Order: sequence, then C-alpha cells, then structure tokens
Amino acid sequence: MFSRKSFAACVSAVLLSVVFPCQTYSDADAQNKQQDVEKLLFTVVDLKLGEARKVELPDGTTAEVRLLDVKSDRDSVLNMINDSRATVEVNGETIVLHSGNYRLPAAVGGVQIDCPVTGDYPGEKVREFWNLAGDARLRVWPGDSPWIAPGTFTYPLRQRWMGAMTWFSNEQMSYAGGWYYYHAGMDFGATEGMTEALSAIDGVVASCGLDAMPGCEPPVEKRADVVYLKDRRGWFYRYSHLKEIDAAMRVGAKVVQGQRVGLVGKEGASGGWSHLHFDVRALQPSGKWGVQDSYAFLWQAYRDQYKPKVIAVARPIHRAKTGEKIALDATRSWAESGVKSYLWRLSDGTTADGPTVQRVYDRPGTYSEVVKVTANDGRFDYDFAQVRVHDAESNELELGIDANYHPSLGVRTGDEVTFSCRGFRDGPSKDTWDFGDGTPPVAVASNLDNSQHAPDGYSFTTHRFARPGDYIVTASTSDALGRTATRRLHVRVRE
Repeated sequence: MFSRKSFAACVSAVLLSVVFPCQTYSDADAQNKQQDVEKLLFTVVDLKLGEARKVELPDGTTAEVRLLDVKSDRDSVLNMINDSRATVEVNGETIVLHSGNYRLPAAVGGVQIDCPVTGDYPGEKVREFWNLAGDARLRVWPGDSPWIAPGTFTYPLRQRWMGAMTWFSNEQMSYAGGWYYYHAGMDFGATEGMTEALSAIDGVVASCGLDAMPGCEPPVEKRADVVYLKDRRGWFYRYSHLKEIDAAMRVGAKVVQGQRVGLVGKEGASGGWSHLHFDVRALQPSGKWGVQDSYAFLWQAYRDQYKPKVIAVARPIHRAKTGEKIALDATRSWAESGVKSYLWRLSDGTTADGPTVQRVYDRPGTYSEVVKVTANDGRFDYDFAQVRVHDAESNELELGIDANYHPSLGVRTGDEVTFSCRGFRDGPSKDTWDFGDGTPPVAVASNLDNSQHAPDGYSFTTHRFARPGDYIVTASTSDALGRTATRRLHVRVRE
C-alpha cells in the first residue's frame, strides 16, 4: 500500500505515475500494459498571476505557459460569479479561457488547454473541492491528443446527453449564511429509481455506503447513498444520491466499464431533486486531493459510445431579475459537419435566429427556452436554456419544477415512456404535461410531501408516442398570481 508521502511524490511527477493503493493484481504483465494505456494525457499546473511555467507534456514536448489575468462577472440576483476568465499566454500566443461552465479545452500555441477553476471562486468549500494552489488551474494536452485515453472512460449513466437538468462545474448553486456555493463535479438529472448509474472505469470499489477500504480516506467520504470507485490512474469516482446500490458494489470488488452501480435517486444532500452527482477526485499540484474536472472526458466518452452527429448546448443556468437583459447562448454546441443554423423558440411565442439571443422577462418564474441546432448535413439536435427570473423588488423566485423521462435511449413508436416531475413550492404542486404530439395535456399532482426525501415528491405518468419524430415535451406549473415554472425535454422516437 502506498503512503500519503508516496502519493505526494506522484504529484511532483505531474501525476503521470499510476498508483494502486488498496489493490493488488496477480498478472504483472497485464498490469504494466494497463498502466501504459491509462496514463494521463495532460499536465496540471496551478499558477499565480504573472507566473510563467515551462510545462512538460506526457509526449515529451514542452509548452511555455504564463497566467496574465483573471477576471470574473457576477449576476445581479445573488452577486455570484457567472463567468470567470483566465487570460493565458501559451508559447507566445494569448487566449482567454472561460472557467468550467460547459467549456471544452481550446487549441492555442500548438497545444490544447483549459481552466477548470480560478481563485476568484470564493470560500473554504471551493478551496476544499478543488484544492487550488494559485490564481488559476490549467490543464495542458499535446495538440493532437484525446482528452482521456480512449477505452478507459465510459459515460456514467444510461441516458441521453443532457437528457434532463444538469448542474456542472462552477455553476452557481446558492448563497446562504454568507457562503457562496458553486458546484464542483457533475449533476445529471434523471428518473428516480429507474435510470441506471454505470461504472465509468475498470477498477475497484473503494467504498460503498459506510464501508470503505483502509487507506482510502481521504478522498473517500462515507455516506449511505454514496459509492466510490477507484481506477488504475489513482483517481476516485464518486456516485451520490443513489436510491439503490447494486449488490455487486462490495468493497474491494473489481468493476468494469458500464457495470451497474445502482439507480439514481434523491438520497443524501440532494436538495430534493433526483440526480446523479458524479465527480472525479485526483491528487492536484497542491499535493492535496481535489476535483478533476470531467466535462471533457464525458463529452469524449459520449461521442465515442453513441456517435451523435450534432450536440446542442444552451447551458449553464441563467439568473436574472425582471426587466433585466440577458443573453441566451448556444455557442458551445457542436456538429460533425459544422453548424448551419440556430433557431430559438421562445416562451413568449416568438422565434429568433443566431447562436446568441438577448431576452428580457417581465414576470418572475422559471423559463425553458428551446434552441434547435442544425448541421450542414441537415441533422439537428435540441437543448434548453433554463432562465430563473427573480422579482426585481423582492428578489424572490417563487416556483420551480424538475422533469425527467425514462428510457431516453432507443425509444421506439409504441414504447411506454415514464415521465416524472416535481414542482418546488411550499405545498403540493398541480403540474401539467404537454407531450408535444397533439395528444391532450395530462394533469398530475406532485410534491405531496415537500420534505426533501419524500417518497411522493415526484409524480409519475406514462405516455406512448404513436409516430416517429423529435418531440419537445413540456412540464409546467403555475400559481394564483400567474407565475409559471417550465421544464422541457427532448424525446427522440424512432420506428
């Protein structure tokens, strides 16, 4: 077993060594081969403002990296950061990197680089999540490198890309008691008790519930609804809020990519919404365990597994006050043949073209704006910009709603699809489903008990689509004052 001192030595080698605490293998040749396959493809550095570093990359090349500036913008609602940018010089070329918030590595100076977090994100919890030792964290790949070794990382749940609400790294969560909470890791909204969480890696079960392997704390944090897996890179993978943990998740047991970890739920500190919290913990340049941002790995794995030709992205979540202008943004979208057009269908009944759209909202509520991204070859995809609009005077947001469906992959005409929703308010919520196929709306009651873990928090209903097509399904709720909350889902139905 490796000691903490030996782990720290791995950091000085820029995390390129493969470590195996809590696990032994009988086949040394297979182990060595696996080590070669799963070594890191990037180098991590934490830089202070003005600091320059000659970075050695895993392929033996080097890059000269200097952190020039860090600037952040804040919203008017919670005074929380909604965009943090690091200006970086790489091999003599300058680039502005937006930190987290659904950003992929960018090409500059002959390499690829991203910025998972900056020092502008305040508070002890943020430092604890990331363990940043500088003003910005940068990850650098060779120019033609994949972001993670192909074949070593699988999409961690059986669900379409962004099939429901997500809350990814650096998105604003809340402000309470003087503490600004920004998300670290990846939250995937999913149908409670139905959507499967899957092992992203080949490795070992480091912890299951309140049982953990000796020597795996930190970074393992034991909790009844949590499983940690560990791979040959020495990374730990956290699965939280599980409604059910698979019986095969025994501490010390081996796991393989795609193996069932459990069913998604809302247990633990979930906030009452059904989702999988997934994050990766790795030793950082500080010598401490911190989150290893996994957005690029998820993107690469999903594309490799499911071969989409277009991916629409209109996230992260927006916060605004009534009367305030905000910009909806779909520029993070991608198409294999190139993007031809962006068409927005807005909640006020209007439409707009272009990757970005300016909007002003007169009423508080939760809005879900539709964007259709069409590729040059005619293929298309949809995503939804969620906008949380607070009253300009009271700064309150009264209503919210979450919605999911299962299955989201391989839906055929006539298949039974389960839809679940939960209206977030003080008491029971009267909600409406519009399935987008011309059938009559369906009324349901949710949040019958508004306690976080209530078994009847979500309502469940089923629907069958008679014809193939791409359907925009809407779950909505409203109150006596006419305020609304809307969530939309994209259901693709084949013959």
